[in-house]
Amino acid sequence: MLTNHLLSADERADLALFTESLDRFCDAEIEPHYRDWERAGQVPRELFARLGAQGYLCADVPEAYGGPGASVAFSFAVVEVLSRRGYAGFVGGLQVHNDIIPPYLLHFGTEAQRQHWLPRMASGEAIAAIGMTEPGAGSDLKNIRTTARREGDHYVINGSKIFISNGQNADLIVLAAKTDAAAGAKGVSLFLVDTRTPGFSRGRRLEKVGQHAGDTSELFFEDMRVPADALLGGVEGQGFVQMMRELPRERLIIGVQAIHGAKGALEQTVRYVQERQAFGQSVAQFQNTRFTLAQVATDIAAGEAFLNAGVHAYTLGQLTPDAASAIKLHTSELFSRVADQCLQFFGGYGYMAEYPISRFWADARVLRIYGGTSEIMKELVARALLGR
Repeated sequence: MLTNHLLSADERADLALFTESLDRFCDAEIEPHYRDWERAGQVPRELFARLGAQGYLCADVPEAYGGPGASVAFSFAVVEVLSRRGYAGFVGGLQVHNDIIPPYLLHFGTEAQRQHWLPRMASGEAIAAIGMTEPGAGSDLKNIRTTARREGDHYVINGSKIFISNGQNADLIVLAAKTDAAAGAKGVSLFLVDTRTPGFSRGRRLEKVGQHAGDTSELFFEDMRVPADALLGGVEGQGFVQMMRELPRERLIIGVQAIHGAKGALEQTVRYVQERQAFGQSVAQFQNTRFTLAQVATDIAAGEAFLNAGVHAYTLGQLTPDAASAIKLHTSELFSRVADQCLQFFGGYGYMAEYPISRFWADARVLRIYGGTSEIMKELVARALLGR
C-alpha cells in the first residue's frame, strides 16, 4: 500500500480496514454490474452516492467541509483498489471527483464555494468534472477558446469542451475560460459551473477504444450566464497558475492508477498461466513465461518505488511539476507495456472481451494521453534539465 511508511501504526491499521471494506463493497456493488456498465458506456450516478455513504469519496477533504478528514493515503487507496480490480473506466472519472477537483476548492476557493460544493461532493450528491480540453486545445491549455465576458454581476460564457470525464453525470464543472483573450495564459480564469445553468448542454457520450464505463463527453456553453461569485477564488486571470499548481497531483494519481492497474494485470496472468495447459504442462512451467513474468514483477516494483517517492514528496509539499511528469511518464508507459506482455500469455483468449485481461490492455492505453501526453511529459522533464 502506498504511503504505508508515512503512517502511524494506528493509521496503517485503519487503512487496512478501509481497503478491506472497499474490496467487499466492490464485490457486492461493482463486480456484478461492471460489464453491463461497460456496455452502457457509463456507471449510474447512484454509485457515487453509495460510495459517499461509505466514506469512500473525497477522503482527505476536512470534516469541516463534509469529508472524512483522513490522510491522502485513504484517497489514493480508493484508486489503488479499483485499479487493481480492473475498473479503470470508472477510476478515470472517480479520480477527477476525488483527487483533482477538491484541491482546487480547498486551495483556491472562497469559503462560500467550499461550503457549497465540498459536502455535496463528499456525499456523492454532486458529481464533479473538470473542463479544460477543447477540440483545438489539448495539452496547450493557454490556447483555449472558451470565453467568459463580464456583464455586471455575471459572466457570459461561450465555447465547448471535449473528452470530459463525468461529462454526462456532472453537477459541477471546474471550467477553464478566457476572461482576457489578449493576455495569453494570464487571461485564463476558472469557474465553478452548476450544470443546471441555462445555456449549458451536454453533447454525445464519446465512444472510446477502452475505459468504456468511463463517461466521457462533449460539453457546450452558449451564452451561459453564471454569477460573478462562480469565479474560483473570486480573482480573474489566475486560472493557468491554479491549473499548473494542481497538475502534479493529477499526474501523481494517474501514476497510482497505472502501477496498481499493472499489478492487477500481473495477478490475472499469474493465475491463468498456472491453470492453462499447453504441450502437456502448465504455461507457467515454460522458461519464457517465468522469465517474462519475473521481469514484469521487477519492473512494477521499481515503478512503485518511484511512485512512492513521489507520494512522499507530495505529502511534504515538495512534489515538483517535473518530478510528477516523470512519474506519470514512467508509470503510464509501464502499464501499457505490462498489459501487453500479460495479454500475450492468454493467446486468442486474451483478445476476447469476456477475459478481464483484455480490459486491462485496452484501458491502459489512454493513460499515456490524458493528464498530458507522454511527449509533453518528456518536454517538461527536459525543460527542468536544460531550461527552456
